[in-house]
Amino acid sequence: MTAGAGAVAGAPAPRERRIVLWRHGQTAWNVEGRFQGTTDIELTGTGVRQARRAARRLAGLEPDAIVSSDLRRAAATAAELAALTGLDVVHDPGLRETYAGDWQGLTHTEIGERHGDEYLAWKRGEPVRRGGGELETEVADRAAPVVLRHADALPDGGTLVVVSHGGAIRTTIGRLLGLEPRHWEGLGGLANCFWSVLAEGIRGWRLMEHNAGSLPELALGDDD
Repeated sequence: MTAGAGAVAGAPAPRERRIVLWRHGQTAWNVEGRFQGTTDIELTGTGVRQARRAARRLAGLEPDAIVSSDLRRAAATAAELAALTGLDVVHDPGLRETYAGDWQGLTHTEIGERHGDEYLAWKRGEPVRRGGGELETEVADRAAPVVLRHADALPDGGTLVVVSHGGAIRTTIGRLLGLEPRHWEGLGGLANCFWSVLAEGIRGWRLMEHNAGSLPELALGDDD
C-alpha cells in the first residue's frame, strides 16, 4: 500500500496493522531549547527514566518489530523497549531528525538574531531549508518509506514501533495520511517519550492517537 492510499473496490481487505511512532527521551539540548537536528546528543538521566517508563507501557502492546533512528537519543530509547520485549532493534539513518545545517546547536533566540528572515519565513509555514538543511518534504521522502517497508513485513494485525524524532515523526505521519505538506504543522509536536499511533483501515492509515502517554483505547463513535 502506498502512503496515504485508501482501499478501492475489489482491493484486498486491510491487514489491520498498527504503527506506533515514538519520540525519544529528553536530552540536554531539549532542556536548553537548542535545535538538535542530526547532531548526536545523548539522553539525560531524566530521558532514560522517561524511556523506561514509556517502554513498560508500550510493551503491553506486544509489538512485533522495532525500528529506530541510529542517533544515540533514539537508539537508547528503543533499547529500553527491546530489553522488555526481547526484540532486536533495526537502526536506520533514514529515521534521523531533519538536518538543520547552521541552525543546529542554536537556540530560537540565537537563530532569530543570526537568520532573522529565514527564521520568520519558517515560522510563517513557508518551505525553508533551515540553516541550509533539509526541507520537510525531503525528510518525509526518506523516513516514510522506511516505516512502510517495516510495516509491510508485519504479520496481519501486527504492531511496529518506530523510534524517531519530533520533526521526522510529524512529516512521516503527514505523508502516510496523504496530507498536503502545508498541513503537516497542524499535527502539533510530541513531548519527549510520547507517541502517536496509526492504524490500518479500509481507507488506509488513520491517526488514532497523537502525543499520547498512555496505551491506545478503542475509539467508539458513529464515524467508524
